[in-house]
This record gives sequence, structure tokens and C-alpha cells, in this order.
Amino acid sequence: MKIAVVGTGMIAREALNALRMVRGVEVPVLCARPHSREKAERMAQEFDIPYVVTDYAELLASHAADFVYLGIVNSAHFDYARQAISAGWNVIVEKPFASTLAETEELIARARAAQSYVFEAMTPLYMPNFRGIVERLPLLGLVRLVQANFSQYSSRYDRYLARDVAPAFDPACSGGALYDLNVYNLALIIALFGRPLSASYLANIGFNGIDTSGVMTLRYDGFCASSAAAKDSSSPSFLMIQGENGWIRTDGTPNELRSFTIGLRGAAPETFALNRHEHRMVHEFEEMQHIYQQRDYAAVEDGFAVTRAVMAVIEKARLMAGIQFRAD
Repeated sequence: MKIAVVGTGMIAREALNALRMVRGVEVPVLCARPHSREKAERMAQEFDIPYVVTDYAELLASHAADFVYLGIVNSAHFDYARQAISAGWNVIVEKPFASTLAETEELIARARAAQSYVFEAMTPLYMPNFRGIVERLPLLGLVRLVQANFSQYSSRYDRYLARDVAPAFDPACSGGALYDLNVYNLALIIALFGRPLSASYLANIGFNGIDTSGVMTLRYDGFCASSAAAKDSSSPSFLMIQGENGWIRTDGTPNELRSFTIGLRGAAPETFALNRHEHRMVHEFEEMQHIYQQRDYAAVEDGFAVTRAVMAVIEKARLMAGIQFRAD
């Protein structure tokens, strides 16, 4: 399977490191904006990529690969994905899938009409540890409480405090803690339990109207959940599911989901580390490759269902908190 990579930032580099570990995947071309050509050429040399282009339309017209991977600023996801689908490409979109629910629904509709394989790169949902949690969840009995936290001091936060706003903190670029970090927590919770009955978001808002940290509360039938994320401070990250018969706790950040522990009443806790790869993105690329090769469009639809539900929840909560994006 051939994947053209778009972007030269941190996430694109991380994807390229993962892709070189996936058997049967080739990256024939790297696409960058014109002002990033030199950086792209250095990356292409480092990762043995034959071609660099700076015209996205030229890339799409070339049909040089099966998929385009979009490792670009959040606010550009929709337009770049829409162009790719219209040009007959399959697409891997970094999280968040889009900026708004309307954009999400349009991309899903276009993908279905074209029968394009379009994936959101939501790493934990493709991991064996996630499947292990799904399999063991019934052992907890009636779920009563869910807590999630993904907090890490952003490498760009000091710049932000100096009024130098990177895209990750820019409402015009669909940044902020909710869309950058909390989306992982919410994808896990919604993939496990479905869309909540209601949700609200209490956020710490910075000088430019973006959320630097915040807590979402979700109401389900029979239990409630809280989902916290911070780019302005750090703490241990985890997902904790509490049931009447026991608990499950993940260890580390939810985008890596390195291990989980289950503790049942009357039994010693047991820890599982089922992931096969150290790099967090390898599992998703392997699974996407398998789905594509097997022509398993039902799996694509399963992904759409989670992606749409997450976007519906975070958009409503974001607007309730008064956070406005340019895409609104």
C-alpha cells in the first residue's frame, strides 16, 4: 500500500517513523507548502522518500499513491480531505477529523458516495490494549463512574504566554485542549459506551479565546463520566472505569494506551500489555492497511460512527463554553 504524506510538522515526522515499521507500506512522495520545501527535502532524504512536491493539486492529479495522509493543521483537514476524496483518493486524516460537525458529515457523505476509504488517525482505537479492555469490560458489572485525564505541558505554551500563538493555541486553526488532547479521552469513552445523553465543558480560557485546559462532564444512563485535558499543566494521565464488580485503569497517556490493569472484587489486580509495537501509530497503519486490502468497508463505517459521535459532542460543548472557531 502506498501512502503520500502531507505535512512536515511534528505529527508528520512521527507518522513517517511509524510507516517505515509497517511491512508492505511505501511512502513515494512527501507534500509540503512552498515555504517548507527545504525542510521537506531534508525529511525526504532522511526517510528515503523519492519525490517532494509543493503543489497539493499536482499531487492529487498524479495518483502516485493509494492514500494521502494529512498531518497538517486542524483547520485544513476538511478542505484537504474533501479535495482528495473528489480526486478519487483514499484518506487518512489526523485527529480531529474536522473542525465542525457539518464538515465531518460532509466528508463522510462524500466518502460514502465515492466509496473512498477514509480513516481518522485515532491511535488508541486501533490498539490491542483497547480490544482487551472491550473484552473485559463486562466483568466490571454495572458501570458507575468513568474518569479520564490527558494533561501535558505543551512545548508551545511558553510561546503562548508571550503572546506568540502557535496553531495549537489558535482558534482560527481549530486548536485548544479540547480538540488536541481531550478528543482522545472522548474517543475512548464514546467508543466504549456510545454517545452520552448530555455533555458540558468547563474550560480555562486564554487571552485569545482558546481553551488551554478544561473538564468535560458526560451523563449516561446509569453513570457519569469526566474527561479532563490540559496543555497548560501536567499530571499523570489515565482512563479509569469503575463498575460494581471492579475497575479498569489504563496507564499513561490515552493516545499511547501502553497497558491496562483490571481489579475485580476478591481478586488480585492483573495488568495487561497487549500492544505489539512500541510506536503508538504502527497499529493504526497496520489495521488501516488490513481493512483496505480486505475491502472491509463495514469497518470504515464503524469508524465514521465514532468520529461523528465525538464531533457532535465536542462541537456542542465547545460552543457552550464560548469557544469560536473560524470554521463555525
